[in-house]
Amino acid sequence: MFITHIISKLDKTMLFIILCLVAIGTIAIYGATVDTNLEGLHISYLYLFGAFCFPMLALALLDYRVLFGKLSYVLYVIGIGMLVLVKFTGENINGAVRWLSIGSFQLQPSELAKLFTVLLIAHLLGKREGAQLRIVQDILPICIIFMIPIILIMQQPDLGTSLVFVGALLSMLWMGNIRSLYMILFISIMIITVGIILWLYYANFELLSKIVEPHQMSRIQTFLDPASDPDKSWHVKNAQYAIALGGLTGSDVSFLRRGFVPYAYSDSIYVVIGEEYGFLGSAVLLLLYFLLIYRMVHIVKDSRELAGAYLVTGLIGMLVFQIFVNIGMHIGLVPLTGISLPFISYGGSSLLSNMIAIGLVLSVKFHKNDIYIE
Repeated sequence: MFITHIISKLDKTMLFIILCLVAIGTIAIYGATVDTNLEGLHISYLYLFGAFCFPMLALALLDYRVLFGKLSYVLYVIGIGMLVLVKFTGENINGAVRWLSIGSFQLQPSELAKLFTVLLIAHLLGKREGAQLRIVQDILPICIIFMIPIILIMQQPDLGTSLVFVGALLSMLWMGNIRSLYMILFISIMIITVGIILWLYYANFELLSKIVEPHQMSRIQTFLDPASDPDKSWHVKNAQYAIALGGLTGSDVSFLRRGFVPYAYSDSIYVVIGEEYGFLGSAVLLLLYFLLIYRMVHIVKDSRELAGAYLVTGLIGMLVFQIFVNIGMHIGLVPLTGISLPFISYGGSSLLSNMIAIGLVLSVKFHKNDIYIE
């Protein structure tokens, strides 16, 4: 009876969508690594998924409201502490210091810091009980809470993950009843910032190159003017070519496995799907993502606790931003940056973060009718 009761309250549609995404990820990772020195990585991915199902289901059964209050502050401090620890003891991989080694597992603290930050902001917004946000008492502290991990992550350097925080921040502020004027101001600042970067690129290239990091400058240049340096733009051009080869139903040319697209099993995993399964494979993937977000929006709508709605909204913003940027950077819509495709890319920390996020969403749905006593 108890097991039946639990199964009946879990969002089985969402769990099925996650299983479908993981199945696609497993197939894509196999396609990216077969006949290479990384062959068998898809088995490791399945092991990680199986292991991470336990914290996901545990969080689904745990009342999410337990994580609010003082515990949300504690978790946030732990997240910041791990980001600081990375600066001193982190492992340098390809010029970036983003990982802590825990035995054979490499943990990327920024992935957990995203969740802890969203959790704390959901708690703070929930305390407002739907009242309009005040700029000094509410918006400013929330922005500071977001900026601390962003600054630490930018120093690693990791622009992609930093931008995910911005996506979560904007979605939570909008849902948290911010004045439209303030939201327009936020968006205007972002547009002006992009405009200044574009102006400096064309009017004062030397000044811009002194402001941004060399690797970031390279990606901006590759995005705005690919022909200026073919050596630096080859990643994006090859990714686009591989996706084009896929056509409607996919190609057997194996352009990827000849080494023309780096990190095909992780950040560039979408290129594998585009090449091997074509437009139809990409469409199925996007449909699954749409259904996942659709289910999450319904959970926000049905939530009886504002804090729970804010929490799921932040996680939606986080996932949507990652999906858009990862796919967009491989088809030339946005500059290239290091960001994984949720549930598809190989990466232990990314998968753990996404599984925990789904566990929190399931918890909001599971306990929506439960009375919580602090």
